[in-house]
Amino acid sequence: MPAQARRITLPRAARIGIATAVTGVSFALPLVTAMSAQAHTAPAAPVAPVAAASAPAAPAAPAAAQGDASYRVVSGDTLSKIADAKHVEGGWQALYAHNRSVVGANPNLIFPGQSLAIAAQAAPAAPVQKPAAPAAKPQAAPAPRQQLQVRTEATTPGAQVQVQAAVAQPAQAPAAAPVAAASGYVAPLANPVLGEAYGVAGTMWASGHHTGQDFVASTGTPVRAVANGVVVKADNGGAYGNEVEIRLADGKYAQYAHLSSIGVTVGQSVTVGQQLGLSGATGNVTGPHLHFEIRTGPEYGSDIDPVAYLRAHGVAL
Repeated sequence: MPAQARRITLPRAARIGIATAVTGVSFALPLVTAMSAQAHTAPAAPVAPVAAASAPAAPAAPAAAQGDASYRVVSGDTLSKIADAKHVEGGWQALYAHNRSVVGANPNLIFPGQSLAIAAQAAPAAPVQKPAAPAAKPQAAPAPRQQLQVRTEATTPGAQVQVQAAVAQPAQAPAAAPVAAASGYVAPLANPVLGEAYGVAGTMWASGHHTGQDFVASTGTPVRAVANGVVVKADNGGAYGNEVEIRLADGKYAQYAHLSSIGVTVGQSVTVGQQLGLSGATGNVTGPHLHFEIRTGPEYGSDIDPVAYLRAHGVAL
């Protein structure tokens, strides 16, 4: 017969001790698990605040363009000379268009004291340094351009002015000390080029003939006293435009017509070669030139041949 298990009866104190031990194990397991989880979970490190990077300074705004500058006309000025000196973009045409209300309908006629507006321009950028290039071969000077040259001025109302083609010489700067002939005379222009001759007959002139000698000259060419004298006229002369007339030492009168500007005043004494004004196209003309007369008296109609007069005083024309 199989042996039957024997039931062991433990004392009450032993049973309580065992139960207590088992129960303690059941409570200890979740506590250990929780502590293990906490041990493996690291607290997040505090994030240090990132300092804001200082923004680069904004580029300085370009300086505001300056307003128009003004220029006061002086004796001997022309729109072309002013535009070149002030570097006006578009040249004298732009300067004239900008100041038409001041200058008026004739761009060749400006007066000392007028105030002209010069449009301001942005300063040019600094040039980039480049390696020096080989010297360029010299080029031949360009041929002088052609323009319509006035044949003569009309001295009667409504007269038709004829023109002829002529090569315009560049404006010549007045010589510091022009060389006069032994008799004390010079030509009315440096490097003179003869245009329409004196005495040409025609009904367009009140006297029936051309009363002076024309010299080819672009606007702004300096005109000069042919000899010592005194200024007796320095004003606008109608069909002659702006004119200057001087009484010479021998009693004759030298007249300069169609000037763009006048540089002397009545009563002023002038010396041979002194600049009197600048050639132009004022009065009854269709292009710039100098109309030059020699007269026996101060008024129109007392003219004599100016080329013959100057040649008789040693001036080569």
